[in-house]
Amino acid sequence: MQSRMQNPAFVLSGAMQPIQEIFKAVHSGGMDGQTLELVHLRVSQINGCSACVDGGAKTARKAGVSDEKLATVVAWREAPYFTEEERAALALAEAATRLADRPDAVNDEIWDAAATYFDEKQLAAIVLMIGVTNMFNRLNATTRQIAGAWG
Repeated sequence: MQSRMQNPAFVLSGAMQPIQEIFKAVHSGGMDGQTLELVHLRVSQINGCSACVDGGAKTARKAGVSDEKLATVVAWREAPYFTEEERAALALAEAATRLADRPDAVNDEIWDAAATYFDEKQLAAIVLMIGVTNMFNRLNATTRQIAGAWG
């Protein structure tokens, strides 16, 4: 496999720094780092971004996510390893990533479940993580970035 081009965020000199600032803001929102990494990994799996799945699994492992969770996040609903908080974040991540799948993609039930466990800053961190991950997935999948090529 070969990428079509370098990631666009690296090609345009002013793009990467603001994206990194969003990631810093996400991690300052009081949200558990492991849950954020699970959100990133699940969104990347949905979008089929091999570079982000590979990098996300490595980052999640460094953040302390167990091998059981890494292996089963794709089937989190059926796996016994996830907390109720993680399940709420993963449900929100899936709904916000699959916006076109149904008219009310992020319905009140999904939102209210997440709001039960997370305050406004934490919800903001989750939603921003979902958004930035979706953006990176689209950049990487479009340009066919190679899993493992970033280090």
